[in-house]
Amino acid sequence: MKKKIAFISDHASPLASLGGTDSGGQNVYVAETAKKIASLGYEIDIFTRKENPKSALEEDFAPGVKVIHISAGPTCKVPKESLLEYMDEFTENVIRYLESKDVYYQIIHAHFWMSGLVAMQIKKRLKIPFVITFHALGYIRKLHQKEADKFPEVRIDIEKEIVAHADYIIAECPQDRSDLIKHYSAEDPRIEIIPCGFNTEHFRPIAKNIAKEKIGLSSAHQVILQLGRMVPRKGVDNVVKAFAKIAADDPLMRLVIVGGDPDDNAAVSEISSLSALADELGISDQVIFSGNQQREVLKYYYSAADIFVSTPWYEPFGITPLESMACGTPVIGSNVGGIKYTVKNAETGFLIEPKDPDSLAEKLNFLLRNEKIRHQMSRNGLYRVHKYFTWESVSLSLSNLYNSVLKKQPFSNGHLATAISSSYREAISTFQRSSKELIPQILSIVEIMTKALSQGNKILVCGNGGSAAESQHFVAELIGRFEIPERKALPAISLNADTSVITAWANDFNYDEVFSRQIEALGNEGDVLFCLSTSGQSENIVKAIEKAQSLQMVCVNLLGKDGGKAARATPHNIIIPSYDTARIQELHLNTIHVLCKAIETILFNEKPEEEPSDLGIIQMNNLKYRKSWQSEKLFS
Repeated sequence: MKKKIAFISDHASPLASLGGTDSGGQNVYVAETAKKIASLGYEIDIFTRKENPKSALEEDFAPGVKVIHISAGPTCKVPKESLLEYMDEFTENVIRYLESKDVYYQIIHAHFWMSGLVAMQIKKRLKIPFVITFHALGYIRKLHQKEADKFPEVRIDIEKEIVAHADYIIAECPQDRSDLIKHYSAEDPRIEIIPCGFNTEHFRPIAKNIAKEKIGLSSAHQVILQLGRMVPRKGVDNVVKAFAKIAADDPLMRLVIVGGDPDDNAAVSEISSLSALADELGISDQVIFSGNQQREVLKYYYSAADIFVSTPWYEPFGITPLESMACGTPVIGSNVGGIKYTVKNAETGFLIEPKDPDSLAEKLNFLLRNEKIRHQMSRNGLYRVHKYFTWESVSLSLSNLYNSVLKKQPFSNGHLATAISSSYREAISTFQRSSKELIPQILSIVEIMTKALSQGNKILVCGNGGSAAESQHFVAELIGRFEIPERKALPAISLNADTSVITAWANDFNYDEVFSRQIEALGNEGDVLFCLSTSGQSENIVKAIEKAQSLQMVCVNLLGKDGGKAARATPHNIIIPSYDTARIQELHLNTIHVLCKAIETILFNEKPEEEPSDLGIIQMNNLKYRKSWQSEKLFS
């Protein structure tokens, strides 16, 4: 039986459009963790305040996830600063829903302090344990916002009471944990640090020229990006002032500002103020206000940017720096809250003090003038976010926490089973993404390889570790047969097969040249070098490509992650859309089989019996060049 978890998110619905005053990171957090936790075998109901009279009581959001709209106060948008008076009504209507539906939740996960108040009251009456992610603390907000903070004074006292009654408190970063202990007397054993995350399907690197074209800019533009809610504490004015210091003499430089709901008066006012500031500084022609954008297009903005900037006065966590790094763009961020946890200073970007346009301008100027450093920061950022900050890892940590609250072992057989199931789902997801994205690259590689073979040339294949095994596997299929038993052998050599050559050269000279040395001996003009690598960073692979190109060979790669150095050495690449080595290796094997099928289909004129659906075979019977590449020399 699936465990049922209740999320309470009083003002931040996963169904809301992002970019408004009260719609931002919390909405994303609630949406993404709910979906991922449900995929681990839970049922999630998200209770949020009803803002639209047309909203149904219940609305399906994702498999295993349902949004429940609770009446509390007027059925319209109300600033979250004014919602406290409606929380008693919210609590009563949640309990009424539970009683009418005869539903029981094993645990409640409250998001934000008013949701924590609701969860605390439900715990007192129905004995349901709760955990809370505050997303922001009233004491810290008041410290930075001062009189601009419009929340009621009683907020801090309520937060202290919630801290005392919560079964666990989720801190999103070490600073959050420290603040809870120092200002709220939270007990350290009841605090668990679980960060925010990013969506690996939505956010990944896109070639800059393509990304810039998508957002209406040319490849000649240098782009600084600011993306987020349009509220004063985000410090967007700081970015505009810094940009003015470096952009006045460069007409091709652009500051792109994304965010701001046109129906939100506060956001409209903030954008108007920022626009006036840009005009006053003489850079209005170089500042682009792009407004709200759908989540699926944000990767183009992040990827188009040379640098992403986020310099809020304070930030409990901040998801946008993660999304930027996931798209390969370095971040300059404020040395505050969660940003100083996610951004590694001088490794994935820079940390600076907020409200300091001179310091920001200095770092912007430095990075814009140092492409090599930007590229290294890009790689470091990609590695960091995929290692620590995916929603998959965040949700698994939350699941462990729930189990701890329910007094179960974190790594029981049941939990291990869900982790195993999650691996299969990740594999399925990677296969699905590959089937949508890789067909053009595969068709291009098939064209190169079949043309070379039909002209009497050969294929040389190499790789390291698991890729070495795949190298020999691929060659065995080409020389032997894949599906056509009586066809002629195809000339192919695995550079991993001769262990005497490899160990002798590696021992006496340099392992980095074990493949390039063989290519020098065996390669000829027109041959194809096929390199396998999960990362594309191996020096012996890069040197092999360089040697092959010097002999006028054609180099093609089967890679993963961002393709690494190998992808930049040749335009002919198949890059598996994943950063998980296991998933990449699984798709490498599948892609090798797809290539073998395609090569045999074209060279030996075996037409599929039915319309194919496997990756790389789609539309294969429509390839116009099938017969034209068949050579009498090869088939006589």
